[in-house]
Amino acid sequence: MQLPLSLTILDSGNAAAMATITLIHRPTISCTINFSITAIRVPLRHRKWKPRQIAVASSSVTQPNTFLSVSLSNSRPNQEHRRLLHETSEEDFLVVNFYHFVSIEDPEAEVAKHLYVMRDLDIHGRIYLNEQGINAQYSGPSKDVLAYANWLREDPRFSDILVQVSPAINGHAFPKLKLRYKPSLVQLEGDFSHLPLLDPSKRATPLTPSEWRERLETMNRNKDTKYILLDMRNGYEWDIGHFQGAQRPTVDNFRCTSFGLSQTEDAASDPLANADKEKTEVLMYCTGGIRCDVYSTILRERGFQNLYTLKGGVTNYLKDEGIEQWVGNLFVFDSRLSLPPSAYNPEVESSRTPQFSGNNAFARCYICTSKVSQLRHRNCANLDCNLLFLCCKECVEELRGCCCTECTSSPRLRPVLAEPQRYQKWHIYRDFRREQAS
Repeated sequence: MQLPLSLTILDSGNAAAMATITLIHRPTISCTINFSITAIRVPLRHRKWKPRQIAVASSSVTQPNTFLSVSLSNSRPNQEHRRLLHETSEEDFLVVNFYHFVSIEDPEAEVAKHLYVMRDLDIHGRIYLNEQGINAQYSGPSKDVLAYANWLREDPRFSDILVQVSPAINGHAFPKLKLRYKPSLVQLEGDFSHLPLLDPSKRATPLTPSEWRERLETMNRNKDTKYILLDMRNGYEWDIGHFQGAQRPTVDNFRCTSFGLSQTEDAASDPLANADKEKTEVLMYCTGGIRCDVYSTILRERGFQNLYTLKGGVTNYLKDEGIEQWVGNLFVFDSRLSLPPSAYNPEVESSRTPQFSGNNAFARCYICTSKVSQLRHRNCANLDCNLLFLCCKECVEELRGCCCTECTSSPRLRPVLAEPQRYQKWHIYRDFRREQAS
């Protein structure tokens, strides 16, 4: 039997470290251990530290057949993270993304363990676990978000996860923390619980960012018909940025994706409808890679043999290759909504704000179809519509943030917010209006 305990200790050099104390039951060992602790600093929420004295001069493990083992690991950013963060302060907010397919025998117990580690970390976001792995997107101060990622990497099951970071412009990018068991790491219509996600041979072959760039250069230079470039994201994601040569997806909700599965009547909108399953090379990409990995197992079952995915998704590509073969910004599923390539690779030239990009001739206003300079979606001000759409400044003013004239007459209209603010709960606007009326 093992009983893990954790302490965060501050040594004389001000280096924070995580101490894991494990009580291990063995049938033939007994011992007494004496130790002394003068003080530790315990991390609390909201980036504050509270020193606490521990009056323990001597302590012993008196139960028979038990001994104490202690391991220490640095909880500050490791060398890889320091390179990625470019001198980021511990107080700066970051967004972290990663996923990993691995067998988890008791995911509910795994969730409880993660929640325990999170109790003193200022982290908001979505972290889902199940029998086949983990999918995480979360935000918080640098020291907190990387402490959790580094703690996870200490587990041999998660030691090789690809952790990707980007700046959070205005504090937390998520309203709260959702850390729970979820039957599906990504949502798809139908029952796909049988998908062999744990078997790499059943998924597409991953290409490094440099290998991906070389494939795209060959495809776009020769217009080679043996390649199909498949954007596995939603249509509105394509609207603000995509790889050159990628067609706009015909869906606005990934769970409805049916590439390679279409019936005859849907063949016109399915780029894989008439593809040679044995000869055609299908290049799949998405934001972080998990949607492609999951969907590639479906295409494998349907007989597609030459499947390739972009390892780490677009975020990993922009970090390593910059804007080569990429146009526009990248849609992200948090309050930032849109990030320029420079968010992942500071060497890429970009304008000062993350909503703008110089290469955006493809981006059009949803209402008047004119070119837009702001590559960032907004939600329709009609709470009962809430459509996510691109809009020019003139149409925003004319329709008061709505997507059409019908929505402007809605009884539940939110105000036109200045970027990059998030919409709040409806009762806040309702109560505000009541106060104004009185």
